[in-house]
Order: sequence, then structure tokens, then C-alpha cells
Amino acid sequence: MYATTDTLATTPATQGGRSRWLALYTLCAGMLMIVLDVTVVNVALPAIQDDLHFTSSSLAWVVNAYLIAFGGLLLLAGRLGDLLGRRNVFTAGLIVFTAASVLCGLARTQELLVIARFIQGVGGALTSAVILGMIVTLFPEPREQAKAIGMYAFVASAGGSIGLLAGGVLTQAISWHWIFFVNLPLGVLTTVLAVKLIEKDKGLGLARGTDVPGALLITGALMVGVFTIVKPAAELGWTAPRTLLLAAVTLVLLAGFIVREATAATPLVPLRIFRSRTLTGANLIQALSSSGMFGIFFLGSLYLQRVLGYDALEIGLAFLPTTLLMGLLSVRYSEKLVMRFGPRRPLIAGLSLIVVGLALFTQAPVGGNYFIHVLPVLALLGLGGGICFPALMGLSMADVKPEDAGLASGLIGTMGEVGAALGLAILATLSATHTAASPKSPLQALTDGYHFSFAIAALIVAASVAIALTVMRPKPQPEPTTEDLICEAA
Repeated sequence: MYATTDTLATTPATQGGRSRWLALYTLCAGMLMIVLDVTVVNVALPAIQDDLHFTSSSLAWVVNAYLIAFGGLLLLAGRLGDLLGRRNVFTAGLIVFTAASVLCGLARTQELLVIARFIQGVGGALTSAVILGMIVTLFPEPREQAKAIGMYAFVASAGGSIGLLAGGVLTQAISWHWIFFVNLPLGVLTTVLAVKLIEKDKGLGLARGTDVPGALLITGALMVGVFTIVKPAAELGWTAPRTLLLAAVTLVLLAGFIVREATAATPLVPLRIFRSRTLTGANLIQALSSSGMFGIFFLGSLYLQRVLGYDALEIGLAFLPTTLLMGLLSVRYSEKLVMRFGPRRPLIAGLSLIVVGLALFTQAPVGGNYFIHVLPVLALLGLGGGICFPALMGLSMADVKPEDAGLASGLIGTMGEVGAALGLAILATLSATHTAASPKSPLQALTDGYHFSFAIAALIVAASVAIALTVMRPKPQPEPTTEDLICEAA
């Protein structure tokens, strides 16, 4: 994927060698803030539930309010980056995200926290939607691009490590309110660096259109769909009239979105981009793998807290091996694996490791031992994620034209967030309903509910492996040159 001369005039790709890497570090700092927030909140969920008196089903809205805004607006945010300039959208998102983080920290009611989390999702969408598109335009050469994407993946997983520890320390030592205040200094610093280090790009102009109706339709579909799963489906049942009615509304909104995109003069998501099997397959895999992985981190935290009796800090330390392994593989080995074997083989291998890890989690008992029943699972998830994530990001942008880089970046992010939101809602609801129907003791019933969701998550990720095997066409890889072999040896 190489930018044309016209495109270079409107993207950061004109930056020199050293300044490109400084720009990359700034973009990664923005990604760090987003990932830091997600993992910090996961660790603090039990404390938030106790303090603000959330029910088990409503607690998911602390996460889903963010995810719905984030996932629903990523496509529009990515397109706005193409139209208004990606640096402008990136810095605007940082400002909104930082301000909303302060509101979250000040929240004293369920309603205020959920609203602030929704606004935070808006800022997160603006910030992160353009990052991957900026990276691939900054680094069009395949080897440099693979290295840059590996660094991006490393920062994402390193942010998870920092968030797990910071969430545990802050929640236990002070209060959960402070987990949101950590975004304030990081957000201000990253905004200043973005203005100074990232070259301003012009964009294509608003005359090309933003497709606000399309964004409203898909956001509405996501909101109604997740609400249907966590409220009427969980409380009244999957076949209740209210559940079926809201499910029908979701499908109508989705159908309206597809019709809008097929007929709009300037669609949010031009349907022509799905002619690429690589792009389509990558986005399907992203949605399915995110559904399985994100829901497991949520339910896994609850298993550690409610079944094994871990406190917030212990939960953070327990998940640390996953993010450390993901970071190590992403920054040190992912580029070499992709350049040596192509992206498809590492993708399949990594996803398969995740499936094995999720299946193994179904064997964690009520009196489980961390080193026997939990650590092997988390190690497999970290290894699998570190191998497959950079390869998947590269595949998602492989067949994309430079002028559509922001859109494609927003699309892959959208599929991840939509998958995470729906996966969390579905897995949490299935776990709760399975527990409620169990005749066993409360603790054993709770564990069985988690086991059921872990098994469903494994099947979901296994479906993504099937897509990688059947939809993603392998491309012939050139024989490694002497220079390549020397670089790999080094």
C-alpha cells in the first residue's frame, strides 16, 4: 500500500525519518491512554459495583456505555480524519477523552458515571480511529510498517499491564474514583506532543460528505442491541415479547444502515471496500476474536474476585502475564514472523492458542489454584494475542487505498469494539442465566456459569480460526533475501 503524490500532500507521510518515529511514539501514547483506561476500569469493577450499588447486569453498562459510543462512532471518526485531517481529529479526541475522564472520577451516582463513560467513548473513538491509518501512511514500506504496527501492538498490551497494576493499587490504596484521574496528565501531555510532533495534514474537505445518518443508524442499532441483551433478555428471557420487539428494532436499524450505505452519494462505509476478501475476513476475525477475549477478561476478573477471593491488586497482578507476553511478542518477534511466514500463518497460530486457553479455563474449579488453573490460561492468551494481533492489523490495511486509510482504520476498530460490547453482553448474560438455573450450591453454580461462558467464548474464537482458514487467501511470499536473513539473525 503506497501513497500517491496527491495523497502525500494531505497525510503525515511527508515527515522525515526521525520525525516519523517521534510521531509514532506520540500516536502510541494516545493509544496507551485508551488501553490504560479500559484495563483500569476492569480491575475496579467490583469496587464500583459495591460503592454505587450496581446490579450484576447493570454493571456491564459501565463498560458498554463506553464501548457503544466508541464502537458506534469509530467509522464516522475515521472518515472525519480523512476529511478534516487526522491530526485534528486525533487531538480533538484527546481533549474530549481527558475532560470526560475527569467527570468519571467525580461521579457519585450510577447515572453520572454511565453518561461520563459514554462521553469518554466519544473521545476515545476520535482519538483511536485515525491512529492505524496514520501509521500505515507514515510507514508505507512493508518492513518498517510491520515494525511500527508491532510497536503499536506492544504499547496496547503494555498499557494493559500498567492499567492492571495501576487499577489495583489506586482502587485498593485510595478509591476507584482515582483510576480515571490518571488520564489527566497523560492526556494533556499527549495533546501537546501531538501538536508539536505530528505534521498537520489538510484532509479531503467536508465537501466529500460525512454521512451523519449512517453513523446515527449504526450507533442506534448497537445501543438498542446491547440494551436488549443486558436488560429484557437477561431479566425477562430471550423469547419474551419485549426482547423480540427490541431485537426486531435492532435488525431494522441495521438494514436501514446497509440501505443507506448502498444508496448514499458519500457513504460512511462504501460497500465496495468489502470486495476485498482480505479486508472482509480481517474485520470478521476482529469482531469474533474480540467477542471472546474481552468477555473473558471481564468474567475472568469476576471469577478471581468472587470465587477465589482476590482483591483488586491481586486481580491486576494475576492478569499481568497475559499483557507482558503480548507486549514481548509484539515488539520483538511479530515483525520477524510476519516477514518470514506472511501474516496468515501467525494469525491462525495465535488464534488457535487463544482457543486452547479459553477451553482450558472451563476446568478452573471453585477452589482453584492460580499457578495450576489460571496462569496457564493467561499465558496462552498472551502468547496467542501477541502473535495474531499485529498480523491481523496488517491484514486489515493491506488492500486499502491511501485515501481510505482513516475509514479502514476506523472500520477495524469498530469491529473490535462492537465485538467486545456484544460479546461482553452475551457472555455475561449467559453466565448469569446459567448460574440462576443451576440447582447446585451458590459458589458452584456461579463457577459453572463462568465455565459455560468460557466454553462459548472458545467456540466464538474457533469460528474466527475457520474464517482465517477459508476466507483469507494466502499470498505468495518472496524468498528471503540475504539482507532479510541478516536482519532476522540480528
